[in-house]
Amino acid sequence: MNPFTQHPDSVGESYFAHLSQAIHYASLLALASAACLIHALMPFLFQSTGSKIISALANELSERAKLSEMNQN
Repeated sequence: MNPFTQHPDSVGESYFAHLSQAIHYASLLALASAACLIHALMPFLFQSTGSKIISALANELSERAKLSEMNQN
């Protein structure tokens, strides 16, 4: 099987749908990382931004995992 499509197929996505989702997650993580770095230098800025982004991402991933599991059954 093609290594570029094996995993996306296993979660019910095309290669490009999976690529788009992965870029979305990477962008959110980069934003959270930047907010945390700025907060480390200037504690009065972005006091809860990083944790809010991570929490929202965790919820999004959890919901996607549930949908993927339902689609496999």
